[in-house]
Amino acid sequence: MASYIYDSALQLAKKIRSRDISSKELTQSFIDRIERYDTDINAVVVRTFEDALRNAELADAAVASGNLLGPLHGVPMTIKESYVMANTASTWGIEAFRDNYSAKDGLAVSRFREAGVIFLGKTNVPTDLADFQSYNPIYGVTGNPYNTDCTPGGSSGGSAAALAAGFSALEAGSDIGGSIRNPAHFCGIYGHKPTHGIIPMQGHELVTGIPETDLAVCGPLARSAEDLAVALNIMARPADREAIGIQLNLPPADFSQLKELRVAIWATDDVAPVSQETAERSYKVADILRQEGATVSETARPNFDPVFAHKNYQTLLTAVMTSAMRPKEVAAATLAAEALDPDNDSIGAVNLRAQVMSHRDWIRTNTKREKLRRAWDAFFQDWDILVCPQMATSAFPHDHRPFADRKVMVDQSAQPYFQQIFWSGMVINAYLPSTVFPTGLSNSGLPIGLQAVSGPYRDHRTIEFARQITQYIGGFEPPKNLAELKN
Repeated sequence: MASYIYDSALQLAKKIRSRDISSKELTQSFIDRIERYDTDINAVVVRTFEDALRNAELADAAVASGNLLGPLHGVPMTIKESYVMANTASTWGIEAFRDNYSAKDGLAVSRFREAGVIFLGKTNVPTDLADFQSYNPIYGVTGNPYNTDCTPGGSSGGSAAALAAGFSALEAGSDIGGSIRNPAHFCGIYGHKPTHGIIPMQGHELVTGIPETDLAVCGPLARSAEDLAVALNIMARPADREAIGIQLNLPPADFSQLKELRVAIWATDDVAPVSQETAERSYKVADILRQEGATVSETARPNFDPVFAHKNYQTLLTAVMTSAMRPKEVAAATLAAEALDPDNDSIGAVNLRAQVMSHRDWIRTNTKREKLRRAWDAFFQDWDILVCPQMATSAFPHDHRPFADRKVMVDQSAQPYFQQIFWSGMVINAYLPSTVFPTGLSNSGLPIGLQAVSGPYRDHRTIEFARQITQYIGGFEPPKNLAELKN
């Protein structure tokens, strides 16, 4: 059993179907590993082990009778705490929602169960899913399996940590500011932010029945690109009223070899400079692509001002994230915004104005976003893939001070904490698909990932690119301190 811990979900499903292993044996192996090694990492914070073992027995009985449920029959997985799962709390790390239990599964959980998955439990998040780190007053702090003194990322930090530590075969997270992709980057795994709208947000909510949120998406995390593809297909289709008249038909990957691709490399930018080591990974990818015969440019860019694009995203993001402000908070923010110098165009001023913007102003901001989206459309007429960083650095040490006091060291330069959102944000704001893929470890032994971005609905193109490029650079590499801890 020990040698199977880091197999992909698809590999494990195949072994269960062929009866090389049983679902119950595999489930017990993951449970044993969590109980033994998760004390220091604290990734799997909600545990449904008894249910998992019962469901694994049923899965094995189904194998024996030839009644397989789906492509992941009998495979154990965990899921981000923010998803709704029967008889568990979805708190989003908020103390007031400690007892926010559901009597039934949400949509994503139901779809994974239909695909044959066995749920082991739920993984940790930051408070209100609003940080690059994963800690909250209910479940505590999650550490990075490669170095527990560092963050695994957020908000799907527990998800990525569980995969990297060998606690789960598959995961699902959510992303509005890089919350799938920065944990994937920090933990050396694969993560996919899908085209906006192709995966329903239903079942990923504190309060049921709320409308879909601008910018936010749900999506998978995995230890292989192949697993991302199958998980995306499980999650991505309309729900409820949309399903009556809408069908989703994502195009498959439209290339078979890297040499067929036109790839732009955006290794760093003055708006959000990245470490030299991170930038070098982009250049390494460029070198590999050239060697394979691909068309590569290190200067091609979408036709817009990155500063303008970043401020447009920050405005729309802040409008979403502060939509639940209380009347007193709105009143105070309004006074503060009115007191700003009209010429103050700093990020702080942008965010403050966004907290209290009118619907009219939101529409005007959204119109500006549409111009950015059309610039991306034109760019992807000439280029198939954009490769760029996900974050400026590899995982950084835990820092739980107020946001305003935090800095991220980029080489020898202290950069603003939320400046890191630039690389995620330009992709999110345009509703584009993006796959983070691992490129190996840094000099300090921490993973470095990059993004592969493409045009709307080209999700399988970015996933396939991640699969192929990591045959030359990267791929998942288990943490050295856990690699030998097989059971």
